[in-house]
Amino acid sequence: MRILQPPGWVKPRGFSNGVVAAGRIVFVGGQVGWNANGKFETADFVAQARRALENVVAVLAEAGGLPEHIARMTWYVVDKREYIESSAALGRAYVEVIGRHYPAMTAVQVTALIEDAAKVEIEATAVIPDSGT
Repeated sequence: MRILQPPGWVKPRGFSNGVVAAGRIVFVGGQVGWNANGKFETADFVAQARRALENVVAVLAEAGGLPEHIARMTWYVVDKREYIESSAALGRAYVEVIGRHYPAMTAVQVTALIEDAAKVEIEATAVIPDSGT
C-alpha cells in the first residue's frame, strides 16, 4: 500500500488524499457504535465512534485483515459540530483502535442514520496484500 501525495500539496492531517494497493479487496459495510448484540451502550459520540471502529476491525479480521490494510473509510455523522468539537478525543480513540494509519477518508454529515440511536456510521474498504506483495 502506498499513500498518494501530489508534489506541492499540503500534507493532510488524519487522513490521506489517496492510496494505491494490490491484493484481496475487503468491503466492510457501514458499522455503527453498537455491541455484538446490536445494542447501543452509550449516546456519547466518541464512544460510539470508537465502537464503530472496533466493529470495522472485527469484520476485517474475519477476512484475515488488519487495520493497516484499510485503504478507504467513509464516516457518516449526524452532527458536524459534534464531530469537529470532538476531534482531539476522536483522534485519540482512532489511534488506539486503528493505529497511526491514515487511509483515504471522507466525512459526510447526514440528516439521520437508519439506527435512530446511532451518531456515526463508518464503512471501509481494505486491501489485504497477496503473499509476497
